[in-house]
Amino acid sequence: MTRNDSGVIAVLDEVTALIPVLRKSGIDAEERRWIPDENIELLEKAGVFRLAVPRRFGGLGVPVADQAAVLNEIARADSATGWVSMIWVSSSWAPSLFPEQAQEEVYAAGAVRVSTGFTPSGTLTAGGTDADADDSVAGSPRNYTLDGSWKWISGSRGADWAMLAALLTGPHGTPVPYAVLVPFSALSVTDDWHASAGVGTGSCTVTAAGVTVPAHRVLPLADLLAGGDYAFVPYFMAQGAAAYIGMAKGAYERFIERLPGRGITYTSWTDQSRSPLTQIQVAVAANKIEAADALQERWLRRLQEHADSGTQPDLAERAAARGRAAYAVQLAKEAVDELFEAGGASVILRDEPLQRFHRDIRGLSLHALFTFTTNQEVHGRAILGLAPDTPFL
Repeated sequence: MTRNDSGVIAVLDEVTALIPVLRKSGIDAEERRWIPDENIELLEKAGVFRLAVPRRFGGLGVPVADQAAVLNEIARADSATGWVSMIWVSSSWAPSLFPEQAQEEVYAAGAVRVSTGFTPSGTLTAGGTDADADDSVAGSPRNYTLDGSWKWISGSRGADWAMLAALLTGPHGTPVPYAVLVPFSALSVTDDWHASAGVGTGSCTVTAAGVTVPAHRVLPLADLLAGGDYAFVPYFMAQGAAAYIGMAKGAYERFIERLPGRGITYTSWTDQSRSPLTQIQVAVAANKIEAADALQERWLRRLQEHADSGTQPDLAERAAARGRAAYAVQLAKEAVDELFEAGGASVILRDEPLQRFHRDIRGLSLHALFTFTTNQEVHGRAILGLAPDTPFL
């Protein structure tokens, strides 16, 4: 944590104080398939959704490691709230890569919640629906029309803005992916999120039907991925890993909390903590979480060094960021698996937070950008001097 920034310390302290409230909300979030409004209000008041907003717009604009520390703490309390907060915070930095007019619109309130969809399942058409939409400045359209649907948009039921990928047919007939900023008031959200993991994340389908988008809120996806102060994909990977590691810490704490008075059924062990097997299991879990934290800390430091010096990671570093973040996620998942296996049959009850951490970290680790094997392949190709074979670096 950055000790010379009392505002950041205050956010972390407030979030830590909220852990009991957030932890109790897990069942409610699963029943309504969306985190409680109270969670959002409390985190908003704590300043969480100002973390990545540039300072000139009233945000905190804090270093990435400080952002990750807060997200880690939220996920330690509740996996769904942690995941949604991670999406909103990590995505709220990206509008700073758009033209100034777009930034002023998105950051008008000083705090903002942005949900993203980077699968280009929408289409852009030059020219809006208003009377002068066909006018142009220096050959560029003033407006575009956005159509399409995007599945699995985490946080869609409480976001202010969406950043969505869509294809625009270029002059030679080749579709080019763009990132588009749209207020959620212009979109429709389908209540279709029925899942066995990440149940409370409200990752619903979002649809745009003939939505007019001004040109200043449309940016080539390649420009977005190139990044600004931070390289976008490594930044997002680091934030995501923070949420997964936080889930593992929450599961670990819950396992330790449950131990007193527990025996191992159908054995002579009346105190599970006395069993060498349990001792090994808890040590393995603890060390995997510690290793994930160490791996994450190293990359966060390197990412901030680039931001502070105004440089960008090269392709090898970007590939390494994906490989290392995914490895940290894998370690966190394995730690929770270890604890779940040691938890006894009662761990499967719905009111037991440990089973929710287990389901959520397993399900959310299937997210395409965090998949273990895919990211190790990207990293391995870079190590061996091969092209990364993906633009998402």
